[in-house]
Amino acid sequence: MERQSHYGTITEAIKQLRAQGFTIDFNLEENSLVCHAEKFAHNEFEIVDVYRYEGDSDPGDESTVYAIESNTGLKGILVAGFGISSDTATNDILKKLHNRK
Repeated sequence: MERQSHYGTITEAIKQLRAQGFTIDFNLEENSLVCHAEKFAHNEFEIVDVYRYEGDSDPGDESTVYAIESNTGLKGILVAGFGISSDTATNDILKKLHNRK
């Protein structure tokens, strides 16, 4: 998937990604992607697209929206902080996900 546009807000990015079929909300837990009670290994997914947002006045507002797809076609979204909002566990698993770009 090629990036077709940059969305002005995180909310707009999520709304448009959902319209493109990225309907699952992923979280990170114990070096895995998690959806409900199901855990997935990092090697089952690829980052399809990335949208990064920087807070105008508050560095705590810095976030990245990831469009993620599994090797079986499962598509979802992960929102993670970056900069001072990031954590080591999140950074480690995101490095392991293969970026198609």
